[in-house]
Amino acid sequence: MGQNPDDMFGDENYPAYTIGQVAEMLGTTQDFLRRVDEAKLINPHRSAGGHRRYSRYQMRLAARAREMVDQGTALEAACRIIILEDQLEEALRQNQNRDQQHGTGRHD
Repeated sequence: MGQNPDDMFGDENYPAYTIGQVAEMLGTTQDFLRRVDEAKLINPHRSAGGHRRYSRYQMRLAARAREMVDQGTALEAACRIIILEDQLEEALRQNQNRDQQHGTGRHD
């Protein structure tokens, strides 16, 4: 049996959107989204028919890349910056969780 729709669409990582929908929502082109995929910023889920499906999280990353490119940053550089920012945010979140579990929360 499939997932409950409330669970699927409440999940920011659920691949609910087609490339056309994402391009329209972000005001960009499908080609731009393919290039972001080629630059390894996002790896969209593939449907049974091989079509790209994007999550809300992936849409946010693509929107950030579009903003940076619009400001003059090369696509490859924008993607690398976003990947590093995302990795840093995750590392900080993990450190905070670890500190809270060990009762060593820092108050900088």
